[in-house]
Amino acid sequence: MSEQQVAVSPNSNNGQRWMQGLSHRLAAGGLFLVLLVLTVIAALISDAFLNPFNLVNVLRQIALYGIVSMGLTFVILTAGIDLSVGSIVAVVAVLTAMLLNMGLAVPLVLLVALACGAALGLVNGIGITLIKIPPFIMTLGTMVMLRGLALTISDGRPIDVASTVGNYAWIGRGSALGLPIAVWIFAGVAVIGFVVLSFTRFGRNVYAVGSNPEAAHLSGINVRRVLLGVYTISGLLAALTSVIFVSRLSVGEPTAGTGLELEAIAISVIGGTSLFGGQGGIVGTAIGAAILAVLANIMNLVGISPFTQQIVKGAIIIVAVSSEVLRRRR
Repeated sequence: MSEQQVAVSPNSNNGQRWMQGLSHRLAAGGLFLVLLVLTVIAALISDAFLNPFNLVNVLRQIALYGIVSMGLTFVILTAGIDLSVGSIVAVVAVLTAMLLNMGLAVPLVLLVALACGAALGLVNGIGITLIKIPPFIMTLGTMVMLRGLALTISDGRPIDVASTVGNYAWIGRGSALGLPIAVWIFAGVAVIGFVVLSFTRFGRNVYAVGSNPEAAHLSGINVRRVLLGVYTISGLLAALTSVIFVSRLSVGEPTAGTGLELEAIAISVIGGTSLFGGQGGIVGTAIGAAILAVLANIMNLVGISPFTQQIVKGAIIIVAVSSEVLRRRR
């Protein structure tokens, strides 16, 4: 009996992996079809949608929200959550503005900003793995604390860097080959994220921890290290988003990133990343960012108020999670 099990098990596992891969490809194809339908609807509703200036704005919106969402995707794949990304954006924005006004070189400012975001993400990971604080509580606490920190060190006022931003502005305002630099950064992050999750041991471990942390631990995976890694990545990409915000707006705003965590969660969920962990990926998140950006643009073009848009986005999250719950029950 045991020999039969040994002989059959590899084929069964290969078949299971093939079916999972097929399922993910079909899901990504379905999301892309939704995006195409939304794009056609937007073009029919308003001629302004296909205006090159409007399309560039949509792409920039996809990039800004997509980068932080990819960081959150890593976290959600482990069945975790990071509510602090918006506050990390605020802290890094204020810090970046202060460093620019101090006259530091742009490369050094970028290095410090990204290191700060990664460190704050690591703090979340330490609280979750070492102190065993539930991810929701840990990141909720740091969300509140970091928002207060941003307001405290800035005295509650935006820090203007219009006179010192210099070449730093190129990151948020520059373009290459007809596309904003932010879009190229987004594409680079997406490619790296896809490679990490699809072709590295760390990526496989992320899915394993999200599927079953106990089984992952018993199979020799260092679950603590994986969790520290994903929260650090989330903080790093939140900081990268903040860098783009400051360079584009020439201001370090202590209220920057307010509500960004909800946008990122919505994008990840729309992109097929399961809040229960172990399912999803970067491609789906990228398409999810595009879907939400196009949907928001449609609502802006037809004059729907920002307050009503929040209702729509909240409903999308509920519907997406409900469909996942029903799928798991079946």
